[in-house]
Amino acid sequence: MFTGIVEERGEVIAVADLADAARVTIAGPLVTSDAKQGDSIAVNGVCLTVVELADGSFTADVMRETLLRSSLDKVAKGDHVNLERAAAVGQRFGGHIVQGHVDGTGELISREPSEHWELVKISLPGGLARYVVEKGSITVDGVSLTVVEVGADWFSVSLIPETLRATTLGVRKPGDKVNLEVDVIAKYVERLAIPHLGSTGRGTEEENTGE
Repeated sequence: MFTGIVEERGEVIAVADLADAARVTIAGPLVTSDAKQGDSIAVNGVCLTVVELADGSFTADVMRETLLRSSLDKVAKGDHVNLERAAAVGQRFGGHIVQGHVDGTGELISREPSEHWELVKISLPGGLARYVVEKGSITVDGVSLTVVEVGADWFSVSLIPETLRATTLGVRKPGDKVNLEVDVIAKYVERLAIPHLGSTGRGTEEENTGE
């Protein structure tokens, strides 16, 4: 489990195509400082398992399902990614409950800078729209954010200077694809409510991605 508070921006230093999967190596001195083989590290919001460690970097396998459902299918050497270690029991919980199971991808539509923050608008896949509410939580590329507004097929978030500085959201451009994870509590509520909704139920949540 994660909290959506990015610890550092790492750099992809190698990507190996394994036909039905990929193996990525990422430099991240902070997140690897106490890591060991088998630990979980979120990469742009996708929970990956450490398979190798060396000189401040780690290697992880990305299975085909994750490549199909997340933006990691386009990751390349030299790209910067958001990194977060799994949450430790007893630490301050600064974001919200993040599983590292990407629900889908959105596309950055627009950026509106202002003096003290930046308003970013992102497309929202139809199957996820029902889980996103104004002032609710959403994870974008592993970053825990508060929803400002919601439309039929989009939502917006405000990014403070620290988020712009410390995460890849500061350099994302219109047209870029971002990973989205909706609030898992909303999905559980829907699942529990369906038997009591009769014909008005919308079905179960879509399958998530993560390792």
